[in-house]
Amino acid sequence: MAYASHFINHSKKLRNVPNLMRHDHAVLVRWFSHGARSSVCEREDVTKARPLGYAFAVRERVSKFVPRNPVSSGLSKNNLSRTTMRLGIPMGGVTYSRELSSSLVQSRRGFASDTGLPPHQEIGMPSLSPTMTEGNIARWLKKEGDKVTPGEVLCEVETDKATVEMECMEEGYLAKIIKGDGSKEIKVGEIIAITVEDEEDIAKFKDYSPSASDSGAPAASEQAAPPLKQEPVEQPVSSPELKTSKPVSPPSGDRIFASPLARKLAEDHKVPLSSIKGTGPDGHIVKADIEDYLASRGREVSAPTTKTKDAKLATLDYVDIPHSQIRKVTASRLLFSKQTIPHYYLTVDMCVDKLMDLRSQLNSLQEASAGKRISVNDLVIKAAALALRRVPQCNSSWTDDYIRQYNNVNINVAVQTDNGLYVPVIRDADKKGLSSIAEEVKHLAQKAKENSLKPEDYEGGTFTVSNLGGPFGIKQFCAIINPPQSGILAVGSAEKRVIPGSGPEEYKFASFMSVTLSCDHRVIDGAIGAEWLKAFKGFIENPESMLL
Repeated sequence: MAYASHFINHSKKLRNVPNLMRHDHAVLVRWFSHGARSSVCEREDVTKARPLGYAFAVRERVSKFVPRNPVSSGLSKNNLSRTTMRLGIPMGGVTYSRELSSSLVQSRRGFASDTGLPPHQEIGMPSLSPTMTEGNIARWLKKEGDKVTPGEVLCEVETDKATVEMECMEEGYLAKIIKGDGSKEIKVGEIIAITVEDEEDIAKFKDYSPSASDSGAPAASEQAAPPLKQEPVEQPVSSPELKTSKPVSPPSGDRIFASPLARKLAEDHKVPLSSIKGTGPDGHIVKADIEDYLASRGREVSAPTTKTKDAKLATLDYVDIPHSQIRKVTASRLLFSKQTIPHYYLTVDMCVDKLMDLRSQLNSLQEASAGKRISVNDLVIKAAALALRRVPQCNSSWTDDYIRQYNNVNINVAVQTDNGLYVPVIRDADKKGLSSIAEEVKHLAQKAKENSLKPEDYEGGTFTVSNLGGPFGIKQFCAIINPPQSGILAVGSAEKRVIPGSGPEEYKFASFMSVTLSCDHRVIDGAIGAEWLKAFKGFIENPESMLL
């Protein structure tokens, strides 16, 4: 009868499911929870805890914590509304997501609890790029106690690619800065600041510090719950346990029991059997006991040797330079490239006399119109883009299921700065004029040196050009492919060479430049790479064809 009554009770609740579907999923879970209130007005408890948004994160992922059994989780009907809702960290219950045009910071809303804290907003470290797992706080532009309004910049966050400004999306007051200027290696989602709605609440967060549960451990709140009375449960009759032999101490006396193999191993290594405790049957010493003893003795012997080596190294004079975020991501991506991409290299020399003459003529026109001067690298970018348009197989990337061939020709340009290596992108370089390319390259290079590049300034490239010839005079080198791209062009310096003239025993001077194409053999076959270099060489040696 009890089961029938329980079934009929839930059947009545099922009739009201269509009405409940208009409300939050959390209310629906409460409706079917034992001992939970079925009043629709409880929806206010959930709607209060909607997370606030701050700039940056491609996808907002919200998890609402609603225990299936409030009693077992230690949450009563009275304090359920005070449960903190965290954005981006699953805490049980219903999970949903929605696409946003702008990114969103991981944040959560806190409510007054037994600690006496007023309602507040906890701001987490945002994820500002697909590869970002941690970030640094470059500096705070707001101080504790300052009023913040939507659109104002709170702080500058150093990501693995650049320094990005984090804007406020809701009005309030900055009550507490958890991670100050220069804080390093802050994990994504870790709390960096607290905001409140009322100015008089600022003083209450003067000595505030996030607890372990605030840092993303939802289980902590469950562990902190008061112990509950457990109903006695009838234990099933257990079957008799099988008797197993356990290692015991060897019997007292002068005789030591050991296996023949253990005795032989002990004699070879001069190990006294009396110093070893046997783990075999009836306390017998076995081979594994001797090996464990030798291993532990080896660790003890190696410890002084290590200290001696450290003492020798301590005499060296050195400085430890901390890894910057850009250095970390450059190291990981280039290591990944060399370990997973089958590189091969094609090198060709090309005459650049006509290219230099055309550049001189164009710069004369640019100076007359107060435009930016055109560099050899600008001409190389234009020629590479047109060659990619002619040989589109090189404008591709590898995936596990297919080769993706791009319709846009976006050229990344390697720029070295004091902070590290950046690769800003020139979008649709095949469709732009040389003057536009020159202005854009100089503008992006300046932003890279100022460490102010934004994600849209370096993401979305399909091919990379790296030039060490003009700035540094490197004759020829091989570059590492920038994944997920399948090719990178390494440009060397131009040099004068003696070449045969038109007549017998006639010679003349000409300028030649060496370039090396690094290819991903999964995408670009050798003949395809050679065809691309042939097209590129044609544009360089006959630069007028780039203007057609």
